[in-house]
Amino acid sequence: MTDSTPRPDDTLAELRWPLRLTWAGLLAERLSRAFWPLASLVLLVAAALAFGAHDLLSPAAAFAIGGALLAALLGTLVYGLRSFRRPGRAEALDRLDRSLPGRPLAALSDSQAIGAGDPASEAVWRAHVTRMAARARAARAVAPDLRLSSRDPYGLRHVALIAFTVALIFGSFLRVASVADLGKGGPALASGPSWEGWIEPPAYTAKPAIYLNDISDTRLAVPQGSRVTLRLYGEVGALDVTETVSGREPGAEGAAAAPAGIDAMARSFEVIRDGRVEIDGSGGRSWQIVLSPDIRPEVRLTGEIDVTADGEMRQPFSASDDYGVTAGEATITLDLAAVERRYGLAAEPDPRAPLVLDLPMPISGDRRQFTETLVENLSQHPWAGLPVQLELAVEDALGQRGVSAPAGMVLPGRRFFDPLARAVVEQRQALLWARSNAREVAQVLRAISYRPDEIFRNESAYLQLRVAIRRLERAAPGLTAETQAELAGALWDIAVLIEDGDLSDAAERLRRAQERLSEAMRNGASDAEIAQLMDELREATRDYMRQLAEQQQDEDRQQAQNGEMQELTGDQLQQMLDRLQQLMEEGRMAEAQQLLQMLQQMMENMQVTQGPGGDSPGQQAMEGLAETLRDQQGLSDDAFRDLQEQFNPGQQGQGEGEGREGEGEQDRADPGQGGEDGQQSLAERQEALRRELERQQQTLPGLGASPESEGTREALDRAGRAMDEAERSLRDNDLAGALDDQARAMEALREGMRNLGEALAQNRQQRGEDGQGRGRADAGGERRDPLGRAPGSTGQVGTEDSMLQGEDVYRRARDLLDEIRRRSGEQNRPDLELDYLRRLLERF
Repeated sequence: MTDSTPRPDDTLAELRWPLRLTWAGLLAERLSRAFWPLASLVLLVAAALAFGAHDLLSPAAAFAIGGALLAALLGTLVYGLRSFRRPGRAEALDRLDRSLPGRPLAALSDSQAIGAGDPASEAVWRAHVTRMAARARAARAVAPDLRLSSRDPYGLRHVALIAFTVALIFGSFLRVASVADLGKGGPALASGPSWEGWIEPPAYTAKPAIYLNDISDTRLAVPQGSRVTLRLYGEVGALDVTETVSGREPGAEGAAAAPAGIDAMARSFEVIRDGRVEIDGSGGRSWQIVLSPDIRPEVRLTGEIDVTADGEMRQPFSASDDYGVTAGEATITLDLAAVERRYGLAAEPDPRAPLVLDLPMPISGDRRQFTETLVENLSQHPWAGLPVQLELAVEDALGQRGVSAPAGMVLPGRRFFDPLARAVVEQRQALLWARSNAREVAQVLRAISYRPDEIFRNESAYLQLRVAIRRLERAAPGLTAETQAELAGALWDIAVLIEDGDLSDAAERLRRAQERLSEAMRNGASDAEIAQLMDELREATRDYMRQLAEQQQDEDRQQAQNGEMQELTGDQLQQMLDRLQQLMEEGRMAEAQQLLQMLQQMMENMQVTQGPGGDSPGQQAMEGLAETLRDQQGLSDDAFRDLQEQFNPGQQGQGEGEGREGEGEQDRADPGQGGEDGQQSLAERQEALRRELERQQQTLPGLGASPESEGTREALDRAGRAMDEAERSLRDNDLAGALDDQARAMEALREGMRNLGEALAQNRQQRGEDGQGRGRADAGGERRDPLGRAPGSTGQVGTEDSMLQGEDVYRRARDLLDEIRRRSGEQNRPDLELDYLRRLLERF
């Protein structure tokens, strides 16, 4: 029987390459551990020589340092030789064996000690040897461990390697050969004088330096502002430099004297013109320098100015420079000759510095040529609406400026469509035009507010205007610039309040949107302003129709006015609004004005009334919150009156309220107004309102976990916190801070009421409560709302009836889907409408 037991020699023969590689790894480990100090020192010395460190030393210092380095090299060599031990084959075999499980190479060299004559034991032994041989054949070379951190904790070997790498890139190993010149008296004695030089362009050009020793051309073109550096070696006076590019002509009056002695061995000067640079002497050279001029940057307007509805201007411009623009500014100056000097502008204007704006620069990318847009809102500037001159200027890294041609324009600003707001803004501009106009501005504002009940829709705006008038009259004789700016800011806030108004009431918001759009059409507003006002009208109309659908009135009133109601479906309303926008876009303002008046009349005739039945818990909660909002508004008005009284004690309601007789006496008779007791009374009323709101929060009907119900709770929590802060401000006699807190409380209450209404409607829809219809009775006897829909008994907006009836239902559905797709592809539509159309497409 043939013995098939693997023999160790055969197995080792198969492992000769893994064994050799493991041995090489061992050798590399021991060499690196023994000779890393020597290698690091060699690399450092080579880097220093490549950078010419020996040229900076005197011969004595060079010999001293060289001797020390030679001793260090010998020491590290001896250390390496003593530490190094050549690895043997057995060591490599042992390392390879240790990397294998069970150490199979050692097992192959073993022999059976027990059971040598037993066939069973011998069979087991052969199986064991065969398994070990299979493991040994799977051996792979062991990677060496070249880590030296334990021997070199400071990383000196890395420092040496980095220095050597930098020397390879930026140094020159030709200098190593000059070490031999130290023993012969220096390079000047060995090969005569030598030199080297560079031309460094300015950093902003991003161009590389020119090493003159490697340049064979005698004609060089360099950017303006480049610096020439020349170093001369050898005996002083053996070489000299002559140049005509720096403007320092020898012998010229006022020219700097040429350096002499050891200072003449290094020259550095800036190139400011064409000329010649020459190194005189043995081995010298000369170059003709041609200056590449830095072109002045350019800037220009690239399009018409665009003005948004809120007065923000957008002026595109382009700029260019050969190396890149670094900064820019826009200067706006008043074109006084073009100003129509009448009314408040007839007086001589106060001196005012030109308006300077920073031009936007590209954050990333190339600034050599770019196009940007200057975006600013200067609605509150005194020159808004007046002729001005716009001039752009850009600057490059050299300090050169490029200026655009002045462009005449009317400085854009916000347009006010309410006549009263426009009058206040006009007087504000007159006040900013000249402080001498203060008395006339006060008289005009007092005349404007002569009959407040007829022209003021917002009592808060009237009270703020009266306070501003009194402050202006008191300060008029010696009006300071600070008071002028403060009163101008107050008048701006009053005008914005009059223009925008209190938009919490849907009917008031709709009426205001209609008036502003009508005024804009009469005054020739821009397309952007018309589009924004049209969006406001659409939104106000939707809110008004929603409010009409949610209102509830007595059945008697429903029957009394049922015959006068006008039914308008949602499609008809949308068609009228689309037609109105189309007429305005086509410039047919007269027809658009007639259609707007017709729409206004139709909306005023629409009413929604309540059917029989008691109030639900949700309706009671809505009514309670509405009552709290009204109380908070009244408390805020009282606080504002007290604030007005602080500015002018004892004059509340006197000499200013021809249309408000007796108001001052009533305010003073109110125990909650004026003085310390009045402040305490206001704080107590605020505390009572906060507690009432907390009670109402606890009695809110269960609305589930919908986003609307969560929004209701969050909004009411914010209102409660704002009321608490207002109470603390009132107790601290901080009326201005209390007014701000009360405004936040009212805004949060309005948001909570809106969310509560949506949550109630959603809750009713989920329960399927249809109730009884309201509105106008149609021919079939069914009550409907003004849009022709059948709401539920609790004011639910919508209907469960099929909107698509007849045999051609599917064709109608396809037409609707195609129309939605068509409109969603029109990118000029408002973003809100496009978002709504996309959500419709995603759903259907």
